[in-house]
Amino acid sequence: MKMKSWSLLSIILILSMALSACSSNNGQSGGNSSETNASTKPLEVSVFAVQEQGIDLPTNKYTQFVEDKFNIKFKFELVPSDGAKEKRQISLASGDYPDAYILTHYIDQFSQADLLKYGKQGVIVPLNDLIDKYAPNIKAAMESNSDLKTLNTAPDGKIYGLVAYTQCFHCSYPSKMWINSEWLKKLNLDMPTTPEEFKNVLKAFKTQDPNGNGAADEVALSGSTEEFGVRVLPFLMNGFVYDDDRNYLNMSGGKVESAAIKPEWKEGLTYVKSLYDEGLIDPGAFTQNAEAFKKIGENADAEILGAGAGMHPAIFIDLGGPRSAKYNPVPPLKGPNGAFGTHDNGGVSPGGKFVITNKASEEEQIALIKLVDYMYTPEGQTNAGSGMKGIDWEDPAPGDKALGEDVKPMVKTIPSKEGEKPRNAGWSGMGHFYMPKEYRDSWVQGEDIYDSANYERRLYEATKLYEGSEPKELFPFWSIWVDPAQSDEMSMLQTNIRDYIEQNALQFVTGNKDLDKDWDSYVEGLKNLKLDRYLEILQAAYDASAK
Repeated sequence: MKMKSWSLLSIILILSMALSACSSNNGQSGGNSSETNASTKPLEVSVFAVQEQGIDLPTNKYTQFVEDKFNIKFKFELVPSDGAKEKRQISLASGDYPDAYILTHYIDQFSQADLLKYGKQGVIVPLNDLIDKYAPNIKAAMESNSDLKTLNTAPDGKIYGLVAYTQCFHCSYPSKMWINSEWLKKLNLDMPTTPEEFKNVLKAFKTQDPNGNGAADEVALSGSTEEFGVRVLPFLMNGFVYDDDRNYLNMSGGKVESAAIKPEWKEGLTYVKSLYDEGLIDPGAFTQNAEAFKKIGENADAEILGAGAGMHPAIFIDLGGPRSAKYNPVPPLKGPNGAFGTHDNGGVSPGGKFVITNKASEEEQIALIKLVDYMYTPEGQTNAGSGMKGIDWEDPAPGDKALGEDVKPMVKTIPSKEGEKPRNAGWSGMGHFYMPKEYRDSWVQGEDIYDSANYERRLYEATKLYEGSEPKELFPFWSIWVDPAQSDEMSMLQTNIRDYIEQNALQFVTGNKDLDKDWDSYVEGLKNLKLDRYLEILQAAYDASAK
């Protein structure tokens, strides 16, 4: 289910409602400190949380702010990011768990299977009634955004946890390609628009000494192996068949298909192999991590990188450094079957970062949902995720422009000074609750895209080259709920099938397997891994979500 855009009118209505809920004295969002009876003893609420670098939650300024605002006192159960998932699972298994878990989604969170499991056991409590009665901002957001409601609502209609809804526009098209445009100019080359043109550019980079040092040291194309757009295959394959760089799924007429058994997949691999055979792809792109990738981009002896795969160029070059402005985005290449761009959910991971357990009293449950409801307002989300107003951000000045087009600027970052100590004024990832694209687009950004202070605008403009290039039908892996009785089976199939596809793709590209001789046995191997059963489970989950 593709994340849908809101109309400008809807945005204005929602933001107005949210701001009204922040400032009103009706107590719906927990009120402010003036509303709290000073003689009332604060509620002690125990919370399991991950300790992020540079943040001390007990002394954090946002912690102190919301403790005062909602008349609560946090008792944090803090765990380091390493092993956070295991520690969360141990706390649940022991029975000695807290009133709530407020997690950092990119470190650890409850999976959809976790939510269903612990929800059915009664360990975590459904939030539906609490939201209806005490959380007008959460309720309004779900009513206005069907994708948010789908992500948060289990098949039985219960909301067992809340997702981190952080829509990142530039993240939503992760598999970008960045090319050294200074080398293009030096060699009198145009920006490539087709796979064959891209191949010719890489040949020129490899053979015509664009760095001018007289040595054949240029690396035409490189990347790395992580999952933030740095793998070279998706961008290269997308002119032949849609490559989602996750599960290799396509959709046609509402039916889930595997891209990796189509003739077009073989055709794409044949093209990529031709690049590899001519030495145009760095072999390390298939084995190295991002740190090694960056050593190529920032090679000390000479500038050697022609093109780099990546969600953003700072992965492989120093932002603001002398090479930073040289790398610009290559639009999706128009191949024989299209010019696709890999599109995903923009950073929204299915599952739950916030749950309330059955250890919390009714009064504590109300306080907790009011706390999170505040973080569904622009002010609350910014204070929580980015730091307190007046410390980390301020209101825009006259003439300031928002990142998005035709969007009113709402948030202006206060830059940190060199040598400044951590401000410890927000919850960072733990505070990321509701950041739709319209909210992120309201942040102030300057016009110079090569100024590192305006990096988000540079990425925004680059991503517009990819926007809309995804197929009309996408499999919404991020928002479906698999039947809990099948979740373990699906997970095992998913892992085995994905690993098999990726291992074989690499073998085909590097020549360890022959695309003509070994293709049929490769397809048969996928069927032996129960590809049909995997697609059957996903189809049932998709059909159920579409009802």
